[in-house]
Amino acid sequence: MRACCLILASLSLVWAAEPADWIVTARFVVPMDLSKRVIDNGAVAVRGKLILAIGARADIDRSYTPKKRLDRGEAILLPGLINTHTHAPMSLLRGIADDLRLQDWLEKYIFPAEAKNVNRDFVRWGTLLACAEMMLSGTTTYTDMYYFEDTIAEATRQCGMRGVLGETIIGFPAPDYKTPAETLVATRKFIAQFKNDALIVPAVAPHAIYTNSAETLQAAAKLADEMDAPMLIHVSETKKENDDAFAKYKMSPTAYLNSLNAIARRTLFAHAVWTDAGDWSIMARRHIGVAHCPSSNMKLASGVAPVERIRRAGVAVGLGPDGPAGSNNDFNMFEEMDLAAKLSKVTTMNPESLPARDVVAMATIEGARALQMESSIGSLEPGKRADLITVRIDQPNALPWHDVYAMLVYALKGSDVRDVMIDGRWTVVDRHVVTLDWPEVARHAKQIRAQVEASLH
Repeated sequence: MRACCLILASLSLVWAAEPADWIVTARFVVPMDLSKRVIDNGAVAVRGKLILAIGARADIDRSYTPKKRLDRGEAILLPGLINTHTHAPMSLLRGIADDLRLQDWLEKYIFPAEAKNVNRDFVRWGTLLACAEMMLSGTTTYTDMYYFEDTIAEATRQCGMRGVLGETIIGFPAPDYKTPAETLVATRKFIAQFKNDALIVPAVAPHAIYTNSAETLQAAAKLADEMDAPMLIHVSETKKENDDAFAKYKMSPTAYLNSLNAIARRTLFAHAVWTDAGDWSIMARRHIGVAHCPSSNMKLASGVAPVERIRRAGVAVGLGPDGPAGSNNDFNMFEEMDLAAKLSKVTTMNPESLPARDVVAMATIEGARALQMESSIGSLEPGKRADLITVRIDQPNALPWHDVYAMLVYALKGSDVRDVMIDGRWTVVDRHVVTLDWPEVARHAKQIRAQVEASLH
């Protein structure tokens, strides 16, 4: 009789288990939720595009019956990384001009090269190349400012990546549109086209205060609010930008935008290197997010963003690699985590500044907050989008295991990323991108490199 009862009890547990599409297990699961826990021998259950549950492997196995499993016993499982600032198609301009000041780099090399080479074909293949690199190093969401942004959106969606994609508005003829007025009209159409897309968040992206008129900046913010879209803009990247703003407007770039009411409800400032307490107060009050780009700011000698003080002021700060055409040269978010932590420590002369746990948060949930997307991405929680990565910890640089957050920031590399799921779909499996034809992308990248090289002479 007792044996029959045990059998019936076991069967009832099986019958009670909910269906799942996937159960993914790992040696360590790092949810990045409010609990700040690390789950030993953990698991995540996924159904469709959403996370069903997260917890100890034994509990998840008891509660869910998956169609498929992925067991990564020697790995860390965490939310996909969120890149809050880049220029994806500039992957095809990688290395054409390095070791220069920002204004020289832009005006003497980048703007002329773009004028001669950037078209829809360039943008498509540059985006596919960038997405491959980003996914292979653990990025699942990226924030872009460039031209032909509808083509970037199509290529991003083809790869299965999530993108916050801003059509660049700039006060001189661009490769796609010749005037800010034309660009604003096109941006409205772009936002309407992708408004309800599962992966694409269309945005308005006035380049900066020094490349746009007051009227254009106001129109951009108005359009963003009207369409409930994000607004992306470079702010206080260099000392020259700040000095010029004080000379011309008697105020900082942040204060100038605020005085114009040219800040949208969902605004992200890229860089914010030369901001001060007055700026941070405006940012906090207006719920502006910041994209910290340590590699770019170091390479262009732009300065060091006061990240700890910005965060203490109540501003959400994410991380970004910036563009790969001289201001950085890659899209590696693991590198940005490492540099963000170390740069903060050496400039404050405090080794406790910006600890590893905080930096991982900036690359995940805080980056989501900076984009005002924390309700759907940035952490592993039931009901959120199934954006997750596994990072192997069986290589020499990962052994022995101690603090997981410190491992992620100081020891592990983008090349340790093994698997990537975005919106419930595997895009990288065992370090192979499965959503695009890599040989074809590489072939086109090499062809376009030759065209760019020829145009420079």
